[in-house]
Amino acid sequence: MWLVVFVATPLLIFVAIAGTLLTLPSVYGPFDVGHFSEDDFTADDKKDADRSGYAFFSKHKDSNGKLRTDVTVQVVVLGDIGRSPRMQYHALSIASHGGKVNLIGYVESDVHPDLLANRYINIIPITPFPKFLQTSNKLLFLLLAPFKIAWQTWNLYYTLGYRSEATKWMLVQNPPSIPTLIVAQFICFYRHTLLVIDWHNLGYSILAMRLGTDHKLVKYAERYESYWGSGATANFTVTNAMAKVLEQKWGIQATALHDRPPKYFQPLSAKHRSEFLRRLPETAEYVSDIDGKAWRLLVSSTSWTQDEDFSLLLDALVAYSTAIDGDQTLPKILAIITGKGPQKDHYLSQIRRLNQEGKLSNVLINTAWLSAKDYAALLGSADLGVSLHTSSSGVDLPMKVVDMFGAGLPVVGWSKFEAWPELVQEGKNGRGFESADGLADLLRELFGAGGQKLHELRSGAVKESERRWEDEWMPVAGKLFALRP
Repeated sequence: MWLVVFVATPLLIFVAIAGTLLTLPSVYGPFDVGHFSEDDFTADDKKDADRSGYAFFSKHKDSNGKLRTDVTVQVVVLGDIGRSPRMQYHALSIASHGGKVNLIGYVESDVHPDLLANRYINIIPITPFPKFLQTSNKLLFLLLAPFKIAWQTWNLYYTLGYRSEATKWMLVQNPPSIPTLIVAQFICFYRHTLLVIDWHNLGYSILAMRLGTDHKLVKYAERYESYWGSGATANFTVTNAMAKVLEQKWGIQATALHDRPPKYFQPLSAKHRSEFLRRLPETAEYVSDIDGKAWRLLVSSTSWTQDEDFSLLLDALVAYSTAIDGDQTLPKILAIITGKGPQKDHYLSQIRRLNQEGKLSNVLINTAWLSAKDYAALLGSADLGVSLHTSSSGVDLPMKVVDMFGAGLPVVGWSKFEAWPELVQEGKNGRGFESADGLADLLRELFGAGGQKLHELRSGAVKESERRWEDEWMPVAGKLFALRP
């Protein structure tokens, strides 16, 4: 019965949308050009000219004191904007070159402060699915899925079509594919907007992690994604491997736009590192031990979801703690885990149990949720970064590793997927592992012998930090949108 309901729901949604599409308030036309003038900027904007966009306005305004906004873009993510760094970077890059942006998504956590400061960016929140109906239970997930899809479809459609003016371009994050792609295609068709899909992963592969690859809903999701993912004006992917899969699997032509760190991720000097660690509550009392290398600071950013097996890190830290009992030359570890997500409470209970059993006597694990600025400073202060991203599709990459490299932080990460070599040069700026034992061995190897091998990896990571987001973005996305340099 539930399968019938699930299949019928998109059809009902289709009929409802088709009946109301003609009432969309406006469509995009070739003469829909906006302007910015002096009056659009406050005195504070003019003092902080780079962040507000006033510097670009001053440079490019015409003889009448106005700046034409030929490029308008809806940047869409059916997820939390604050936890979607790549889409935030897209918005900032478009705005920094004079494009007007409506950034659309859930506002559930703090967004990057530069988004709020920039006058070319307007954040339009989507009403989220009620929290009391959200569940990790598989049966309840299946029962509630049709209602969640209906809720998301209407709210996304209403936000794109009625709360945001028609734009020349729409840049959509995928996944989630359902219902994002079908709604985006309809809105773009009827409003004469050009659609660009930014492929972060394959949506059906994430669903398969929860339901299994042979589940009927996964098969349906794959067909849906292949159909509605076709027909966009352009497609970006996070890896070359993903672009290749899209072409071979679904005939979709895509251009790789690799993640690179923005400017605010930077290596820290020893002085600034100590100052930050003394300010951060999770590290304040351990600064002298970290500076003296009696403790090593390890950082891992996680979304606490199924595509990141946090038990790998816990098992490795237990093994490392035991190893210190037999080798007193090894330093202790302070591990800071950042992020929010559905499985956080589950793993926190495991950490408490391990502490009670005395299995983490030489390791301290703290969790934190930090501002963008403090997160960047934490990466710049750490000794080693850990990525637990396992990749549901095998062709996506964790952006957290890119951010770590931006801060000059060497990385160890789960490497058992095809796209890993596109990001990490084994033995030069990072190391890969395929098991908890493998990670434990790497921790002993990198933290032992005075940290010589860790120092070598750091040199490679600092070199990697020279490659920045704007350098990758402008020749690909900037060229497509025809933005001014």
